[in-house]
Amino acid sequence: MTDGTNFTHNSAAYDSTVGIQAETVHNSNVYFVHPEASPQEKYKVGVRFLEDGVPSRARDMISDAIAHGYDGAEVRFFWVLAMLSKRAHHDLSAEELQRLHQASGFVRTYADGEWKTALHITFELLTILSDTDGETGPVLKRLQALPPRQRDPILHHLDLVLTGGMKDSLWVETCERAEATRFSNDRVQRVWAYFEPEPIGPRALPPKANTAADAPAGIAAWGGLFIVATGFLWISALVADPATAVVGLLVALGAGFTAAHFGQEWWYQEHRLKAKDQEYHAAQMSNQAFAAGGFTDHVHHSFDYRFRTHAPVGFAPDQWIIHTAGIRSVLATEISLLYRESRIGVDRVNWLIRYLAQDVRDRFNNGTLVDHRQQHRTSAKIKALCVIAFIALGITALSLTVTMAAVASPSHVLLAFLAIAGAVWSGRAASLSWLHMRSEERRFADETQEHHERLSARQAAYLQWKTFLDATRPTELEMETWLTCDKTLFVDEALRQHQLSWRNIIAHTILITPARPYKRGRERGGPWRYSRYGLRLFLVTQDGVREINTEYDFTDAKRTNVQRSNFRFDALSSVQVTERTNIGYDLELILSNGPARNIRVKDADTHQLAPDESAREISEINLNSAGFTHAFRLLEGIAADGKGWIERNNPNNPPPFLAAD
Repeated sequence: MTDGTNFTHNSAAYDSTVGIQAETVHNSNVYFVHPEASPQEKYKVGVRFLEDGVPSRARDMISDAIAHGYDGAEVRFFWVLAMLSKRAHHDLSAEELQRLHQASGFVRTYADGEWKTALHITFELLTILSDTDGETGPVLKRLQALPPRQRDPILHHLDLVLTGGMKDSLWVETCERAEATRFSNDRVQRVWAYFEPEPIGPRALPPKANTAADAPAGIAAWGGLFIVATGFLWISALVADPATAVVGLLVALGAGFTAAHFGQEWWYQEHRLKAKDQEYHAAQMSNQAFAAGGFTDHVHHSFDYRFRTHAPVGFAPDQWIIHTAGIRSVLATEISLLYRESRIGVDRVNWLIRYLAQDVRDRFNNGTLVDHRQQHRTSAKIKALCVIAFIALGITALSLTVTMAAVASPSHVLLAFLAIAGAVWSGRAASLSWLHMRSEERRFADETQEHHERLSARQAAYLQWKTFLDATRPTELEMETWLTCDKTLFVDEALRQHQLSWRNIIAHTILITPARPYKRGRERGGPWRYSRYGLRLFLVTQDGVREINTEYDFTDAKRTNVQRSNFRFDALSSVQVTERTNIGYDLELILSNGPARNIRVKDADTHQLAPDESAREISEINLNSAGFTHAFRLLEGIAADGKGWIERNNPNNPPPFLAAD
C-alpha cells in the first residue's frame, strides 16, 4: 500500500542546501533509558542497539550494565559482538584488545549453557584468526552447530573480522541466508509505512460564538413599545365596535403566530444561505491569495491530488475537480486554519485530507452530498404561508383602523395613525432582534452538533489509520535485517563480477549513504533510515582498490547506476571529512590521477531532534550506522601509508590475540 505521494528528482547542485522531501521521527521509547534504569534495562537497550546496527551505543550501554554488576555468559557474548561489530582488527585499540583478552578469562567462571558455548567459540575464532597456522575446521564445525540465535549474530557482527579461507567457507551459507531473508515479513508491502510520518490528531473548526447576547434587552424595549401601541389601537377599536375588535384580535393573533413560526425558518435559511455564499466566495479568493510553496499551498495541492484519485465512478478526475471546487476550497481553507500554526508539514495531515476526499465521494454516491443552495432552500409552502399571514395582519390592521375612524373624533384618529406608525416601527425592530436571536441560537446549536459529528468521524478515521500504520510499520530489527541482506548480496555480486574470493581480499568496507530523492525516518534516539540508499564498496587486494557503488530503492532492493573503478594504493592522496552544520557530513577522496570524489555521508538532522536528544550523539549514531568510522580509517590509512598499511594489516598477518587461560 502507498500513500500516493510522488517525488520528483532534485536537480540542485550536490553541495547546495536543499530541503529534504519527506522525513519523520517515530515517537518511540525503544532506545530510551531512564536515568535510574537498572543495569538489566540498560543491557536490554544495548542489545537492541546492537541488533539495530548501532554497535557504538551498544558498547556503551552493555559496558555500563557490566560495570554495575550485571554480568554473565549472555551479557559478555553480546558485549564481545558489540566490540567487534562493524570493525576490523586494525580498528581496535591496544586497550580494547586488552579488555577482550581479560574478558576471555571470565568464560570459565560462567555457568555452563549455550551462551557460554557461544562465547567460547567466539574467542576461539579470534584466537585462530590471529594464528595463520591455526586449524579452522573444528571451530567452524562447532560454530555451525550453534543455534541460529547465537550463530547468526556471530557471522553478522564479525563480518569485518572474519577473513580469508574461513570467510570463504562460510560465505555461501551467508549469501543463501541473505537471499532467503531479504524479502521476508512482507517487506515490499510494508516498508512504505516506516517512512510514513506520525499523523497529527484530528481537529475541526469550532462553531462561531453566539452574537445574540444583547438581543433580549432590545426585544424587551421594542416589544414594550409595540404592546403599548397595539394595545391602544385594540382598545380604541373595542370601544368603537366590540365584535369587529374581537374578531380582528383573533385573526391578528393567528396570523402573527403563523408569521413568527414560519418566518423565522425563512429568515434562518436565507441568512445561512447568504453566509455560505460568503464562505465559499472567501475560500475561493483565499485559494488565489496564499503564497506558493507555503503550508496552505501544499494543503491545496494535496486536496487537488486526493480528490482526483478519489473521484466517484462516472466522473473523470478533471470533471470531479470542477464539480467540487467550492467544497474543496472550503475544506482546504479549514485544514489550513486548523494546522497552520502547528509547525508541521502537510504530510502529517494527509491522512485527514485523504479521509475528507473519500467522505465527499461517499456522500455523493449515497446522495447526501447536497449543494448548500439546495440544503438551505426555503420551500414555497413556507413562503406562501408567511405572505398570507402578513397580508392577513395588514388587512386586520386596516379594518380596525377604518372601524375606529368611523366613530372616533379627528384627534383620536390622528392618535390612532401615530399608534399604527409606532407599532409598525417598534414591531419591525422587535421582530428583527427576535429573529436574530433565534437564528443565532439555532445556528450555534446546529454548528455545535455538526462540529461534534465531524470531530467524532475524524477521530474514528484517525484511530483507524493510526492502528493500521502501527501494525504495518516494520520494526528497527526488520529494517536492519533487510539492509544487511542487501549489503551481503551486493558484496557477493561484486566479488563474482571481479572474480574474487575472500582469500584475495585484504580488507573491505561498505559505506552506506542517502541517495536523493528520498524519504527518511527513524525511531527517537536511533539512526536515520532511508527509502533510497547509495552503497559504496571498497575491496582492497594486493593489486589495489576496487570501488563499486550503486543506488537502490530500499522497498524492492532494485539497484541502478552501478559504477566500478579501480585505483592503485599510491593514487589515493588524501581523505578529508567536512562537517557542515546545516548540510551534514561530506567525505572527500583526493586522487592523484583524477578529480576529487565528494561523498555525502549524511544530511543534517538537528532540526528533527527531540528535546531530550543530543545533536552530537545522534550524529555519531548515524555515522556509526553508515559504517563511516571503519571506512574512513581504512581509506585514511591507505592514503597515508600506501602499501605499507596493507602489509601491516594483511589478514595473513593479523595482530595477535591470545585467549586467557
